[in-house]
Amino acid sequence: MKTYSAKPTEVEKKWLLIDAEGLVLGRLAAIVANRLRGKHKPMYTPHIDCGDNVVIINAEKVGLTGNKMKNKTFYWHTGHPGGIKSRTAEQTLNSAHPERLIMKAVQRMLPRGPLGRAQFGNLRVYAGTEHPHEAQQPEVLDVASMNSKNTRSV
Repeated sequence: MKTYSAKPTEVEKKWLLIDAEGLVLGRLAAIVANRLRGKHKPMYTPHIDCGDNVVIINAEKVGLTGNKMKNKTFYWHTGHPGGIKSRTAEQTLNSAHPERLIMKAVQRMLPRGPLGRAQFGNLRVYAGTEHPHEAQQPEVLDVASMNSKNTRSV
């Protein structure tokens, strides 16, 4: 008996479309990270990029549970003395680039290194409903119907 190891030429990448409206951020990010890595496929090989291409629309309408919208804070440092900066999740969603909230959540669930960066390159996130990937005929992935906890009850 031999362990199967996929080759890059054998990988078939699909295009998936996910509508993030009303979905919980962490649960959405976990599902997307698994799809980007290819862990949902039986031919999954850890050292090969065998994941799918994922397009997420309505990123500005993603939800967070509890008080995370006001309490979840993202920090970064400019590199200068006293250069610590912070931004809450609410400020990020109300900014000019609300898609960065989903992108950071997914990026932090992927492995660090060249393969993780290549897999992250297969993610496209858009704030509104329009996206330029109609020619790829993406399949709609209904994340809300996978589990009742995936949606944010208002």
